[in-house]
Amino acid sequence: MATPTGELVPTTDGLDLVITRSLGLPIEQVWARLTDPDLTAGWYGTWTGEPGTGNTIRVQMRFEDGAPWTAMHIDDCAPPLHLGLSATDQIGLWRLEVSLLDTGAATEVRLVHHLTSEFQLAEVTQVGPGWEYYADMFVAACTNTSLPDFADYYPAMAEYYRQRAA
Repeated sequence: MATPTGELVPTTDGLDLVITRSLGLPIEQVWARLTDPDLTAGWYGTWTGEPGTGNTIRVQMRFEDGAPWTAMHIDDCAPPLHLGLSATDQIGLWRLEVSLLDTGAATEVRLVHHLTSEFQLAEVTQVGPGWEYYADMFVAACTNTSLPDFADYYPAMAEYYRQRAA
């Protein structure tokens, strides 16, 4: 079983789910894994469209049932430090941010999912383990190690997130 590390931080709009990882790689390599459609295919899914702030891309969620395509708006893109995305689906608005910090010895990756809708707050026991899984998928893709198994994340981490959301 994987160890949960996410934090739930109260905000004026709800909660922020914050997950961090550290990679002993240069920030440019980590940014490429985060944004190059050929490289994102190995841990999340590929995407098509024109990159850049204000544009909308189509992302294939390769590791979800049916590998669906979804539209994602690029809210902010400041290479190689910050990427902000949003998507709307049948559940509502999903707002995500990934920030990279070069610490000299490593690159810190900070994923923030802004949990603002009633559904997202209620479903943190699924959303939290899901992002832990994708964060570890990202690390595995960056380090050329074995991809994790989602069964090690959900439902195993659900109680961790239920306790933090209470």
